[in-house]
Amino acid sequence: MFDYQKNRLRRAFTDSLPLPEHLDSHLKQALTRVLTNHGSLIRPEIVMDLALGYELPLGVATDLAVGLEYFHTASLLFDDLPSMDDAVERRGTPCVHVEFGDSGAILSALALINRAYFLIWRAAAQCSPANQPVALAYLEHHLGVGGLLHGQSMDLHYESLPRGRETAEQIAIGKTVSLMRLTLVLPAILGGASAQELHLLNRIALFWGLSYQIADDLKDVLQNSTESGKTSSRDYSLGRPNIALILGVDGAVQRLQRFIAMGDTMVRKLVTLQPNLRFLEAIRADLGKELIILTQSACTETVGASS
Repeated sequence: MFDYQKNRLRRAFTDSLPLPEHLDSHLKQALTRVLTNHGSLIRPEIVMDLALGYELPLGVATDLAVGLEYFHTASLLFDDLPSMDDAVERRGTPCVHVEFGDSGAILSALALINRAYFLIWRAAAQCSPANQPVALAYLEHHLGVGGLLHGQSMDLHYESLPRGRETAEQIAIGKTVSLMRLTLVLPAILGGASAQELHLLNRIALFWGLSYQIADDLKDVLQNSTESGKTSSRDYSLGRPNIALILGVDGAVQRLQRFIAMGDTMVRKLVTLQPNLRFLEAIRADLGKELIILTQSACTETVGASS
């Protein structure tokens, strides 16, 4: 993505939720904190590139990118609450609920969700009428009780479920893969992608979503809070699903490599059909770099444990 597009995206994330002057000062401070601590914005960059790859207008691409990132950010605010993951640090700073209380985090998340729906609807309204109902139904499914909420509930009650790799991956499909599918598939639906392209994007989202979840699990085990930018070792202390804890670090790395390889196959097929999406190869390369770092951390951990 060009620098001017990245800068546009940063500004849009901050400015797409206008805060009225009369807004209660506590909520305004919490939202200002959220809107100015946006993280790397990798997901919305992918959304924008996909939307532009399917020749959607820049304004539509921006609304889709920011709207989906608002949904993602809201999910993080909920995840960090004491009743959920009870985290204290996110993106290298104290969690919103730590500084502004649970109520401040919850109200901020609801504000983001409300605005996200507006942005997505505004974007969809400028696309082909034939694609609008399919896209909005896809959005509702993956954000709702069949997707993200289902996965989050399973995550919270993991100790009462059959514990193992299959359950952990089902939870990841509900949470991480649902968000990845919205990132990769929703812009393509609105852009009129073919059925074969949508199938391949769904498969890429599955393999990449599971890959990112395993990478996150490995970070929770191998990295401290300073390295990961968020509270570490939460999965073990809370009894939450973690592939690195279930399969061991080596087993998790091998599974991560397998999912990345399966995703590579899908990307090659997709780029053959739609050359405008060749940028996905660069994203895959970034995932490969992260794999190398995690593999090196795993090797260090193994050597340290045996010495």
